[in-house]
Amino acid sequence: MAVIAVETRQAGRISRARQNWRFSTKILLPVGAVVVLAITFTVTALFWAAHESNSVSAERQIRMVRHAIGSSVSNLVKEQQTIAIWDQAVQELNSPTTNWQWVDDEIGTWLYRLFGHDEVYILTPHDEPVYAMAEGIRAPATKFEEARASLHHIIDSVRGRQAHEIEEGLETLGGVADERVEAHAHFLDLNGRPVVASAMKFKPSTAVVVQQSGLEFLIVSIRYLDGRFLKELSEENLIEAPRFSRTDTASGNEQSVPLHAEDGSILCYFVWSPELPGTRILRILLPAAVIVLVMVVAAMLLLTRRLRRATLELQASEAHAQHLAAHDVLTGLPNRALFEERMEQALVRVRRGEKLAVLLLDLDRFKHVNDTFGHQAGDALIREFARRLSGLISGSDTIARVGGDEFAILKAEARCRKDIEAFCANILTAVSPPFDLLGHQMFVGLSIGVSLAPEMSMDRTELIRRADIALYHAKSQGRNRYCIFGPIMDETIKLRSMIEDDLRRALLSKDQLMVYFQPLISGVDERVVGLEALVRWEHPTRGLIPPSQFIPIAEDEGLILELGEWVFREACAASRRWSDLSIAINLSPVQIRSRGFAERCIEIARECQVNPTKLELEITEGILLKDDNVVCDTLNALREFGFRIALDDFGTGYSSLSYLKQFAVDKIKIDRSFVQSLAGTDYQEALAIIEALVSLGRAMGLAVSVEGVETKEQERLLFAAGCREMQGYLFSPALSQEQIAVMLSSRGR
Repeated sequence: MAVIAVETRQAGRISRARQNWRFSTKILLPVGAVVVLAITFTVTALFWAAHESNSVSAERQIRMVRHAIGSSVSNLVKEQQTIAIWDQAVQELNSPTTNWQWVDDEIGTWLYRLFGHDEVYILTPHDEPVYAMAEGIRAPATKFEEARASLHHIIDSVRGRQAHEIEEGLETLGGVADERVEAHAHFLDLNGRPVVASAMKFKPSTAVVVQQSGLEFLIVSIRYLDGRFLKELSEENLIEAPRFSRTDTASGNEQSVPLHAEDGSILCYFVWSPELPGTRILRILLPAAVIVLVMVVAAMLLLTRRLRRATLELQASEAHAQHLAAHDVLTGLPNRALFEERMEQALVRVRRGEKLAVLLLDLDRFKHVNDTFGHQAGDALIREFARRLSGLISGSDTIARVGGDEFAILKAEARCRKDIEAFCANILTAVSPPFDLLGHQMFVGLSIGVSLAPEMSMDRTELIRRADIALYHAKSQGRNRYCIFGPIMDETIKLRSMIEDDLRRALLSKDQLMVYFQPLISGVDERVVGLEALVRWEHPTRGLIPPSQFIPIAEDEGLILELGEWVFREACAASRRWSDLSIAINLSPVQIRSRGFAERCIEIARECQVNPTKLELEITEGILLKDDNVVCDTLNALREFGFRIALDDFGTGYSSLSYLKQFAVDKIKIDRSFVQSLAGTDYQEALAIIEALVSLGRAMGLAVSVEGVETKEQERLLFAAGCREMQGYLFSPALSQEQIAVMLSSRGR
């Protein structure tokens, strides 16, 4: 492996050098050569870096200029559209007594003042000019004749006389055509000046006004690129000395981009003076670099004098013994002790201004490999993984095996976060091909946690701890990924641990946990037809902790079964109290997959003497997607006893007819996200989805309810879509049993 080979060669050179007592004099020439090469390399690198920086900056500015100029075409169309798609404009222009003062104020002058359109013309359906504006002042309509020859192609395209050109769209810095709004825009030459021109038909904005097709008025807008547009482009994009030129006259450090006419020919060139950061930085760094090089030369001379008085007396056996003591036998990589030693050395360099990344790596399926194919396959996996890793590092990096399937990397010269992310991505890519383990092809995932010095810490133990936290975060997010430590991860781990401890105590006392109930309302007469049981945790110091925060912890730490059973008992007590109402209970996937869960629910229902048909057990779509015999058996047993099965958050996952039939659920609950969309601009799409889900439920004989109703308008739309059972803050938030009793009493129950 790369690291082992390098260290072995170094040991060999040291062993041979021990026999030469005049080593100090013989190294003088090599050291001098190294110094000369270092100076040459440094100077070359500085100039190369300056050149590359200038090139990158120039390319960026070219892209920025292309985008800015190209956007002017589409912007002109969008600006025109604010006027052209307007009922009042269509009515005014088609009126026998057109108010031209209104046209001037609301169209011509308005486009000039708000968007900077230099000239605006309005043409009749027969392309005769009836209005003209130039530089914000109304002009004789006949002024259009000065530009007619240059604009005829754009006008013909909009009128449909050259329809094939409308589909060409935007090309480089060319033009844009939009068939939906019947507009066409392009760069062109107008009386010797570069302009962007756009033509668009006046159209009604609503169905109230009817415009006969083929008899539309036309609006034509022109912006001179070498006028106010040039100044705006310079100020908005910080472009120095911009100008337009008929020929490519860029000189010296100037840059230019061509502007294409509609036929693809070059109309003119946009020329400017680009920013050159590399040259500016070179002027700053060059004197400092010279000083550093002089100091390096002086240091090398001093070192050479000392080397003359020194000898290297190392024994090959000692070097080999030290190697074995500091390296892993299976892989030959440094072990934990050597890794920590090198990390301390790296941190010394960090204090001098370098950067360091600490990576902890953990194979995701190592235990599965050992259990399935034996320890020999596990050893083969470790060796092959170490070989792949070694091919990714440079000589200044360190790879170590610090545990069974745990590795660590010290990545030196970690210049920025993007470099580390790219390095981690390369590692994941290297692990993605299958491993050949004693004739078996095996895919193994990898999780990576990263901490950075000096940004996150300068302490070895703290850096490793933070990398370990990031590794845990990567595993918790689904494995086979990397995570760079962030402060929120540390706080999350600490908070999670505290919540876990407090939840265990809360489950023992039960005095902090409460079950609230949110009413389910009939959309027909607003009667309360059911209640949903929702667990609440009132922490003595933290206040109300939301279920989204402690339920996942309960699932991960094995507390969900105890918590879920307690909630189930509370719901059964409520069902016995209000026997005419259905009580909905949310079930965790962990509960559903737990053997004996169905039997425990049945036992509790019998103890509480409740009617199981009045209890709705809500599950999520994700539970049904996995072909799990335990889940299937559990749901069948619950349903056979009489419990009703409801599918919660329906529509947000893989809403499949096949599993609705396979598991025979009784009810679907449409997710609140669709209800919230009813208040947006895309409410028609959301309403259509809701109607489809309601129709699906009715077609399969399922009850349908919807959650998250917050406004009267949402209620109206949902009722029209066929929803007859609704739940949300419009009707009531989740309430305690005492509050529910008062509510039901006030409604005459």
